[in-house]
Amino acid sequence: MICEALASERKVLLCGNGGSAADAQHIAAELVGCYEKQRRSWPAIALTTDTSALTAVSNDLGYEQVFARQVAGLAQAGDVLVAISTSGKSKNVLRAAEQARESGCKTIALTGATAEPLRSLCDIGVAVPSNRTARVQEAHITIGHLWCEMVDRVS
Repeated sequence: MICEALASERKVLLCGNGGSAADAQHIAAELVGCYEKQRRSWPAIALTTDTSALTAVSNDLGYEQVFARQVAGLAQAGDVLVAISTSGKSKNVLRAAEQARESGCKTIALTGATAEPLRSLCDIGVAVPSNRTARVQEAHITIGHLWCEMVDRVS
């Protein structure tokens, strides 16, 4: 799904909280920069990095809207949102997935063993079969690296 979107000149948006925010930023950086080979830069945005947007939206609309509002402004049909939540229950990530669906984006849930309700809001769910946050986060960055490797192969 990610490779198809990028090949169609669409972009990848990523969001998550805490360690998942760091994973969103890491994966976006690998796509924009380069992973293991020199290739073109791909459009990827971590919705966790714009402190002015994060603080303004949180203050004015509430933290539950912090990612959804950015999706509403940045996403176009055919883009992909990678929604990362180890619990599958982060309200701001759930709102982002809902907004992505309304915007015509494809969605990927990246979760731990308790994937719901996020999994049900997304087109694809990748659930790490663990309830230990550390193990889930370790697997998430490995999965992100595998996605980047796939992108490198088709670029």
